[in-house]
Formats: sequence, C-alpha cells, structure tokens
Amino acid sequence: MQFNVRTIELPDEKTAITLKIMHSLPAWFSPPEDIDKKAVTHREYPFFAAYDDDVPIGFVALKIHNQYTADIFNLGVLEPYQRQGIGHSLLEIAERYCVEKGYLFLTVKTLDSSAKYEPYERTRAFYQNMGFIPLEVFTTFWDEENPCLFMAKGVGDKGA
Repeated sequence: MQFNVRTIELPDEKTAITLKIMHSLPAWFSPPEDIDKKAVTHREYPFFAAYDDDVPIGFVALKIHNQYTADIFNLGVLEPYQRQGIGHSLLEIAERYCVEKGYLFLTVKTLDSSAKYEPYERTRAFYQNMGFIPLEVFTTFWDEENPCLFMAKGVGDKGA
C-alpha cells in the first residue's frame, strides 16, 4: 500500500484529522466528549499524519513533557489500514522528531494487560515490537477498570 506521512502545522487541520480518526476507532478511543477535548489539545502539539492520497488514515500527536521526554499522547490508524506499516512509519517520524529536538526518551501510556481487552493486546504488542519497554502500572491513573501501563523507549544519544 502506498501512503505518505506529513508534518501537520495548521491547528484546524490537526483538529479535523483527530476528530475523523478517533471517532472512527471507538474500540480504542472514547467517550466522544473526550475525543473532542483531545482534538483541541492536539492543536498545540507536534503532529504527524499518514495519508492515502489526500485522505488522512492515521496520526500521532506528541506531548512534550520536558527537555528530556516526549510522550505519544495519541496515535491512531483507521482499522482498514492497520497492520500495513502505517503505525510503524508514524512512530519512526515521531522518533526522528525527538532526536532532532534533543529529547532522550519517548513514552506512551496504554491499557495494561490486567484489563483483558483484545484491541489493546495488539496495541501493547505493537509498542513492544517498536522497542518500548513496560516501566510501571498505575492502577488509578484513568480509573480502576482501566489500569495504565507506562512504557518508554530511549531515542536520544544518552537515552538509548
């Protein structure tokens, strides 16, 4: 499959892509009002999107925590396009961005395996295959039914 990844600078474009993709992935992102909030939050974050021709099919938004660490705040790929290298390409561009900016670590928060939810089994496997390691589980970060697994990957010269 042919696709390309672009850096998105325009806030309205970030919002439109977020809304389209996250609302199309209810198994991963909910409730709708949370998605709407994130679509506004993403306007201020480094943001990259994958396109099939001119149609957005995936994105990653990075939250910068400090001079050392960036976080994958949200990453989503439309289901018909999953398992085709798009998420991998989005993470690669996010990692390149981090290296260029001098960050040492890239982190991500995802649902822990104790929650027993199949879509996130694939998500955890994806991040582990991309070199992220589990660091800690926060049982009440989101809520008790959704334990948060905190993962990290060294990306800079001193973090790797």
